Amino acid sequence: MPRQSAAVHYAVEILSAPAHLFRVTLNVVPQTAEPLALSLPVWIPGSYMVREFAKNIVEISATQGGRSLSLRKQDKQRWLTARPKAGEALRVEYTVYAWDLSVRCAHLDQTHAFFNGTQMFLQVEGQEDLPHFVDLRRPRGAGFAAWKVATTLPTARGARGAARRGEFGLYRAPDYDTLVDHPVEMGTYQSVSFKAGGVPHEMAVTGRVRFDAKRLADDLSRICQWQIDFFGGEAPFPRYLFMTMAVGDGYGGLEHRDSTALLCSRNDLPAKDTAMGDAYRGFLGLCSHEYFHSWNVKRIQPAAFRPYRLDEENYTRLLWVFEGFTSYYDDIALVRSGVIAPTDYLTLLAKTIAMVERGAGRKKQTVAESSFDTWIKYYRQDENSPNAIVSYYTKGSLIAAGLDLTIRSETRGRRSLDDVMRHLWNDYALAGRGVGEDEMPAIIEAATGVDVRRQLALWVDSSLDVPLDALLKPFGVSLARRTGLLSSGLGVKTRAEGGGLKLTHVLDGGAAQLAGLSAGDELVALDGLRVTGNNLDVLLTRYQAGDDVALTAFRRDELMSFNLKLMAPRVESCELRLEDKVPAATRRLREGWLAG
Repeated sequence: MPRQSAAVHYAVEILSAPAHLFRVTLNVVPQTAEPLALSLPVWIPGSYMVREFAKNIVEISATQGGRSLSLRKQDKQRWLTARPKAGEALRVEYTVYAWDLSVRCAHLDQTHAFFNGTQMFLQVEGQEDLPHFVDLRRPRGAGFAAWKVATTLPTARGARGAARRGEFGLYRAPDYDTLVDHPVEMGTYQSVSFKAGGVPHEMAVTGRVRFDAKRLADDLSRICQWQIDFFGGEAPFPRYLFMTMAVGDGYGGLEHRDSTALLCSRNDLPAKDTAMGDAYRGFLGLCSHEYFHSWNVKRIQPAAFRPYRLDEENYTRLLWVFEGFTSYYDDIALVRSGVIAPTDYLTLLAKTIAMVERGAGRKKQTVAESSFDTWIKYYRQDENSPNAIVSYYTKGSLIAAGLDLTIRSETRGRRSLDDVMRHLWNDYALAGRGVGEDEMPAIIEAATGVDVRRQLALWVDSSLDVPLDALLKPFGVSLARRTGLLSSGLGVKTRAEGGGLKLTHVLDGGAAQLAGLSAGDELVALDGLRVTGNNLDVLLTRYQAGDDVALTAFRRDELMSFNLKLMAPRVESCELRLEDKVPAATRRLREGWLAG
């Protein structure tokens, strides 16, 4: 065991799985007699919202030399000790409540344990750069005998009690920032292993689920290999771990420097001897997205994130690059690695186009503003969000597509957005530089020779749409828009609830808003016929745009009546089609884009 004065030490154990409580013990040696400040991050990188992780600390106490040492809360995330004795080990014990089944926090019950370090490990201010050791202790009881550990946190080689990979014991991080960037899963997960770029990869799947492990490994290995080759052929990590929680209904992912935490539905994982469906294709896209983040945002970073400041918001207008470009490449990687066909990729792109164009908020907020305001808007969406915000993920991916098509067209396929990403990797990430807030136009021109200042001014700094119709034509791809069911003529989004139908969103300028309906209203009847959770579209098939209809609805516990004039359905879907008869130069452009 290293000397106490040389490092910060933690022990993590399960205090009560049924009560969802961890117990964490922190041992540190004060270097002076000044009070020690202990703090917990308020957000986790990759999820841009202040989440107040300290709210989950249930009890906390400190001792030194067997004597109680007082702790005084300074603010929402920070404690200050009484004056300690310098050079004598100080011990802090605290319990952490863990019942958030997401990729961002911590979750504990009798079946498994998962945590992110930002929720678990108090930071000793002033000692962040010391080595940090974590003793993951095996839970007591026969029910935990088969549990193992999944994490990319390095084992504490050479130290007493050092863990073997996949086992309980002592782990080590060189500093605090590294420590909290390695989530931990403990339980009886299923393992899927493969290699890409000569580097071991593993997926740990938690939850009751049967799936085709070989198919999953084969598909992921192709996607990961393509991404490693894309950035020069050498992985930036010694191993990689996909930590996957499979539930009845769930979706999410959060990137880390050499791992990712994923939440998926059981049906997202592949069954044997079945064709690739939308659910599995979407899961592969999620894996691809988080894996691409290993380069783009974990290592290629905005200057505003170098370093992360975990005690406050870190503002940047560049998330359209770091999340949007990643959202473009996550699906491109599927087709270029050969996992899906080009027509499947165009279907995915068409869905994104329709999703963006359905949102009225894209006309009011730019993606630069969306990036900056993510702390108060994107991650805190409400019933008015579709009317007020644009996603830097989805519109950012369309901006990436528009830039890629523009650069390929203007250089006749000699340059592309791929060159921009490699330039960012080689000249920024490997050089230890962050991307400045206003640097992207110059970066793109340096990498490709193409001046895109006008396009970025229109697509990023204003609310104009990316003109993908025109940009796709030189590639022999046509874009068609389709209207959907007449329910869109109401201008609402709904959710079935308790046998009825509740309005979740009322869209700007729609028939429902003009008539006075509001989010939260529960529809009762349309022209005297009962509305249920699944029959509204059927009822509306007998009407045309321009028809007048009477709706009754409950608002709170009051029955209200509304008269509406149905509007023409908004665009509900898009279709991208490969044109058959195109010139050879067009075909080469198209193949270069889709094949990479």
